[in-house]
Amino acid sequence: MSMRRTLDFLLTDWLRVPALTQRERFAEHSAETFAAVLDTCEKIAADKFAPFNRLSDVEEPRFDGERVHLPASTQAAVRAYAESGMLAAAQDYEVGGMQLPCVIEMAANAFFSKASVAMGAYAMLTSGNANLLMAHGTPRQREVFAQAEFAGRWFGTMCLSEPQAGSSLSDIATRAVADGADFAADPLGPRYLLRGNKMWISAGEHELSENIIHLVLAKIPDEQGQLIPGARGISLFIVPKHSVDAQGQLTGQRNDVSLAGLNHKLGFRGTSNCLLNFGERGGAVGYRVGAPGEGLACMFHMMNEARIGVGLGAVMLGYAGYEASLAYARQRPQGRAMGPQGKDAGSPQRPIIEHADVKRMLLAQKSYVEGGLALALFCARLVDELHTGEAESARQAKLLLEVLTPIVKSWPSEWCLEANSLAIQVLGGYGYTRDFPVEQYWRDNRLNMIHEGTHGIQALDLLGRKIAMQGGQALLALAGRINTTVERAQQDAGLMSLGHELAAALALLGGASKKAWASGEPGDLDEALANATPYLQAFGHVVLAWIWLDVLLSLPEGEDDFARGKQAAARYFYAYELPKINAWLAVVARRESLCREMQSAWF
Repeated sequence: MSMRRTLDFLLTDWLRVPALTQRERFAEHSAETFAAVLDTCEKIAADKFAPFNRLSDVEEPRFDGERVHLPASTQAAVRAYAESGMLAAAQDYEVGGMQLPCVIEMAANAFFSKASVAMGAYAMLTSGNANLLMAHGTPRQREVFAQAEFAGRWFGTMCLSEPQAGSSLSDIATRAVADGADFAADPLGPRYLLRGNKMWISAGEHELSENIIHLVLAKIPDEQGQLIPGARGISLFIVPKHSVDAQGQLTGQRNDVSLAGLNHKLGFRGTSNCLLNFGERGGAVGYRVGAPGEGLACMFHMMNEARIGVGLGAVMLGYAGYEASLAYARQRPQGRAMGPQGKDAGSPQRPIIEHADVKRMLLAQKSYVEGGLALALFCARLVDELHTGEAESARQAKLLLEVLTPIVKSWPSEWCLEANSLAIQVLGGYGYTRDFPVEQYWRDNRLNMIHEGTHGIQALDLLGRKIAMQGGQALLALAGRINTTVERAQQDAGLMSLGHELAAALALLGGASKKAWASGEPGDLDEALANATPYLQAFGHVVLAWIWLDVLLSLPEGEDDFARGKQAAARYFYAYELPKINAWLAVVARRESLCREMQSAWF
């Protein structure tokens, strides 16, 4: 079955997305306009991205000392994306946007992640950069910087990490000093000079657009010239690659931002990844966004959607591998039937898809990627509810997003990577070669457990903050939604048993959540959080079991192959995956101390 049919089913039959057109913000849209957006993006992805995915991997970015070289096909692809209007997909009509729901924007971008996630990254970063400026920038910053990005004339980046401070942003050392006594008089915003180094900057240097707008986290020194320690000292700055005047025109001068080197990566090779130096010649000119000390607050404004996007990107790489291995398994003859007849060497071989173990690997992939797609779209639909729903519905959406954001980022990153590994296994030796695309999908997907908050950080966020916030209100909101699905399943004889299993899994998760915090010294976070990652894994599997059951409840009447495939994938997940939570939650519940107490010398 095509991915598009699954996508349409999830959007229309399960999430009821066409009903959003009854809301004022989306009133000029219809089910037909939503479908047209998906059609357009599917075609651009198929024509401009997918045919060149391998080329972008083989001809990775190259720096000749003056400029970074990329294949011409990358330029053509990002131009086609910009011309589609998708850079401003969710923005107001007044700024050239399409006022699309987040869930449609995400669904449309899924085609690009599947076709070439590395080539698509330039546009995704630009859109995220501009969206942040629309939320936190001054009117002039929006007009000059964000709108140029929406038009595709300028592209954008996020400059967070530093060589000595990867995930620990509170330890960044880049500093921003007011540029003269009249620093606040610049129409583009309070003007600073930045000095420091940023590492792992995707799309940090290229020639795809006439300018690159860096959003840079840096610290402003206090009156004694000292950097304020911790996150409260971090501010956010717009630092263009090429200098811009007050009218938003290029001055012809390069800002004091230089490429120190390109990182050579396992995957995502088509996206340049850079070490950038700011202020080697005295200071890179930057314009502050928001108030001093609000840098992380501004940056985290976009984290929900960014992490949904990472999770969806992981799903689509898994989906691409699933489709490739499924097609291979259907045409690859090898082996014969078990039993006496199979011993006849003269009998015809069977396609490997007829072997039970190959079916197991394909079913696992199907359960991961289709379940992950449903999860990501559900979270995107929550974003729309947060922004356009009635007050109580928006409040519930906010609570659900709090607790589901670590899951939608981390679960697909782990399990759709596993889907890619299984795709390689289905192809056997061929899968390990570059003659087939599945090895590249695995390499590209391996990044997703690292960027936008590593797997372990998502686990600490979930167990250490999200489930306990507001007296456990977010966890209770999720449990309420799960129980509603269980109650509906009780009315369906074919799904009743799955409902019972989900209810038992939820109870087990709730019990382990309480036990994780139930003993030990007050405030002993180390003991409570030592097994945060197994907790994250179990939590994610319970969520996916719920998603699958809820999806089954929306299947149309009839027993066609489409419905049977969904039912089989859900059955697989409940039979082979959901039981894993018992082992994960056991170490959480007993506060297993092994990993916490392990000493460096013992290794």
